[in-house]
Amino acid sequence: MKISLLLFNFLGVLYTCYRWQVLELKTELQRSDVSAADFRFAIVASRWNSEYTSRLESGARQALAEAGAGEDAVVTFHVPGAFELPLACLKAAKHREFDAVIALGVVVRGDTPHFDYVAGEAARGIMNVSLETGVPVMFGVITADNIEQTEARCGEGVDNKGFEAAVSAIEMANLMREMKTRRDDIIGIPF
Repeated sequence: MKISLLLFNFLGVLYTCYRWQVLELKTELQRSDVSAADFRFAIVASRWNSEYTSRLESGARQALAEAGAGEDAVVTFHVPGAFELPLACLKAAKHREFDAVIALGVVVRGDTPHFDYVAGEAARGIMNVSLETGVPVMFGVITADNIEQTEARCGEGVDNKGFEAAVSAIEMANLMREMKTRRDDIIGIPF
């Protein structure tokens, strides 16, 4: 019982720290320390659970706009479900028109192992696209045990995983550009 209570308290503290970190990211974004002004972004969103993925897309677009990305600098592609996200992300990343790709989807656990296959392969595929192409691909896929958890991650601003994924995309696009301009100073790392 005591161990469970300690673990519960620890998780509460961990979540509070996480929320502060996300709030700081939003504050940074609003201060314009991180700019999206000179970048292009692809959003690849799943149509499955569209009630929620549309909210994720809105959150991502909000973050990009707040950081200075013009509407014409953000292109959205829709795929049937989360399992199809990696292929569309790969196509967008290989196109080289985009500085970062944001993958958005929602996978809710059901009574069968289907959740594990879809969520696992989507995550693995999205990471592989990033590693294969060198283009940042952000994982904005909610993997939830129930609708309540999904709702909690599709809120406004920092309570929206699409917003959070877009903030990461902006940061990574800036980092990749900085690393590319400084590549002569970085020995042994090809960019």
